[in-house]
Amino acid sequence: MSLYESALAALTAMRPADDGQADWRTTLELVRRGPEALWRERPGAHVTASALVYSRERDAFLLSLHRKFGIWVQLGGHLDDTDETLAGAALREATEEGGIADLAVDPVPVDVDVHEVPNCAGRRLLHHDVMFLMYAPAGAVEQVSDESLALGWFSVADLPSPRGTDVDRVLRNVLERIAQDA
Repeated sequence: MSLYESALAALTAMRPADDGQADWRTTLELVRRGPEALWRERPGAHVTASALVYSRERDAFLLSLHRKFGIWVQLGGHLDDTDETLAGAALREATEEGGIADLAVDPVPVDVDVHEVPNCAGRRLLHHDVMFLMYAPAGAVEQVSDESLALGWFSVADLPSPRGTDVDRVLRNVLERIAQDA
C-alpha cells in the first residue's frame, strides 16, 4: 500500500469529534483530489502529520516551543519520501523533535487541524495537520531539537501560552480518546 492509499484509509477510518468535523472533511476532500496533497511542493495546501505525546505517569502532554513561530505546538511536520503511513510520519517527526524513543502509536488519527502558515515567499499556505496520539514510555526524557526553543510537559489545565490554533480543542479530543483506551 502506498503512502497515499494509507493516508486515504486512515482519514476515512477516523471519526473526529463534532468540533473537529469541518477540518477533517476539508482534509479528506483535499486528499481525495490526489497524492500531490501529501507533499509540501503543492501550492496552497498540503498534509502534515503530528504527534500528541502523552505521559501517563505525568498526566501531561509534550509540547514544543516552535523556533520559527514562537508558539507552543505538538511535535510534527512534513511528510518524507520514506514515510509509508501518516502515523509513521508522525512517529518519525516526534522522535526527531522530542528525542524520545519507543513511543507507542495509536494508528487511527485522533484529530485534524487546518491552520495557516506563511511560506518562504510570505504567501498563504494551509497545513492540514493529521494528528496521532502517542504514549511515552515510563521515565521518558525529552531532548530539544533544532526545531524547538524548548520542550515541556503540560497538563490540559496548565497549558503554556501562546499556543497554536486549536491546541485546546485537539487536547480535549485526545483526552476523550485516552479515556476510551483506559
